[in-house]
Amino acid sequence: MRTGSEPRTARSALRARFWLSLWGLVWAVVGTVAFTLAGRPGWAVASGVLLLVVTIDLVVVLRHIRQGPHYQPGPDIPPYRPVDDPLTDGRPADARSPGRHSPGHGSTDGRPPAPPPPDDHP
Repeated sequence: MRTGSEPRTARSALRARFWLSLWGLVWAVVGTVAFTLAGRPGWAVASGVLLLVVTIDLVVVLRHIRQGPHYQPGPDIPPYRPVDDPLTDGRPADARSPGRHSPGHGSTDGRPPAPPPPDDHP
């Protein structure tokens, strides 16, 4: 279901990221060992850096998976409802923010201004 708010409500396929990270971890270890044994220190360092990045990604993915359905909802949980943009929610501009009201409006929440207090002085 497309709502137009996908960047704000997107979900990550954490299980797929887990398996891809695991695959990358295996290849980074193999590459680091192979390049070290072959006497290629530059490539060994590059594989070692890749190993570090893949390991960090794997830790982050596992953390999100363990945090539960808030981070990895199942197919039975619908996407979150998009948050309405306060500048386009249908209210007039003077009712949205205190700095955007027309002259003569005493209130910024759309209500008419309160009447002045009675003058009790003779």
